[in-house]
Amino acid sequence: MKILLAGGNVVSMDTAVGDLDRGDVLIEDGVIVEVAERIDAPDAEVIDATDRIVMPGFVDNHRHTWQTAFRGVGADWTFPEWAAAMHGTAKPHYQPEDVYVGTLLGRLEALHSGVTTMLDWYHVAQSHEHEDAAVAALRDAPGRSIFCLGAGWGTPDPVDDDIRRVRSDLPGDGPVTMALGLRGPEDTSMDTVDRELKLAAELGLRTSLHTVASGTQRPIAELHAHGLLRETTTFVHANGISDEELRMLADAGSSVSISPDVELKMGFGSPMTGRALAAGLRPTLSIDDVPSAAGDMFSAMRTAFAAQRGLDGGLNSHDLLEFTTIDAAASCGLDARTGSITPGKDADIILLRTDDLTVFPVTDPADTIVSAGHPGLVDTVLVAGRVVKRDGALVGADLPALKTRLTASRDRIAAAAGIPLDGTWRPQPESK
Repeated sequence: MKILLAGGNVVSMDTAVGDLDRGDVLIEDGVIVEVAERIDAPDAEVIDATDRIVMPGFVDNHRHTWQTAFRGVGADWTFPEWAAAMHGTAKPHYQPEDVYVGTLLGRLEALHSGVTTMLDWYHVAQSHEHEDAAVAALRDAPGRSIFCLGAGWGTPDPVDDDIRRVRSDLPGDGPVTMALGLRGPEDTSMDTVDRELKLAAELGLRTSLHTVASGTQRPIAELHAHGLLRETTTFVHANGISDEELRMLADAGSSVSISPDVELKMGFGSPMTGRALAAGLRPTLSIDDVPSAAGDMFSAMRTAFAAQRGLDGGLNSHDLLEFTTIDAAASCGLDARTGSITPGKDADIILLRTDDLTVFPVTDPADTIVSAGHPGLVDTVLVAGRVVKRDGALVGADLPALKTRLTASRDRIAAAAGIPLDGTWRPQPESK
């Protein structure tokens, strides 16, 4: 099957391909085969990309999708309040159906806003049935997803058997793959980190780890001293990490995932975007959780951009597009398959409207996307050449039924946990 994206403003994110004010993209059997000013393909289905920016889909490498039902309730929470609310109060009442519908709606939301690849950082472990429900939801959403099973967030210790069980169900390189969510030095021993890294290497899994430093804490230096930094690990947040430690991550080939909205609002400190870049890292951006932040990459880019420009005037709009496409794909080990419009890569592509009054007239596509982009511009989404959103609507998704299920899930959990849904919920963190 051939598809021709015809007449769009192509932002390829590939220096060899370049950008085209007016260009065509030819897709065959889900793979990009040609990018040029004009392509003659009379046997292809034509998607008119006139008045559209054609660019790679966004890659979100860190999102706790199970929390979708409680969207927006934590907009003014601190991190201790979020932890008390979602892990201490709500999570114990989650059933597999709640995990399924929250994950599915959250993944569909991400697709709707142009996120073609998403890492689901799962830490709602209650049972194998909960894990299986999350995997089933990711499979039922027509996107490229990575199920990152978080060790130590309710899973049995040792976690080896559980990781192996899920890995046996996700063995290949299909649309849903697997990663391992590590515990860091703030949460466990170096022996445990070492064991989990060895397990990940044995099973061919990339890893992700949350870390924030304060005061005299030096978590990256501790890992470095024990030889536990890997090019296959993404460090989430990394606020408060010293410049020396950031260089350690760069030397190891590790990645950093920054969640700017959550970090600024929850009290983590300034996002590390500019400092990571100065240390030789290619920072990436992620959403984190929708109880606290918007679920689209446009918002994350704008916050990261504004925060860094306010500090030192650094970054430009093209940097932000790289962070959320090709750099994020590399952090997931998928840059050979996605993250740019490159012949030979899978056709993970989005079309953004340029005739919408909120962005019209578009003079510079990158500047417009970063400064004024929003999910309402996402007209068409393709994942591996499959059209999953067309003319502004998701294809084949029964959204009314899913919305009803998600609302029922939220209401049931809230009733069981004694959570008020009138805007007055202010969780009380445990005192130490």
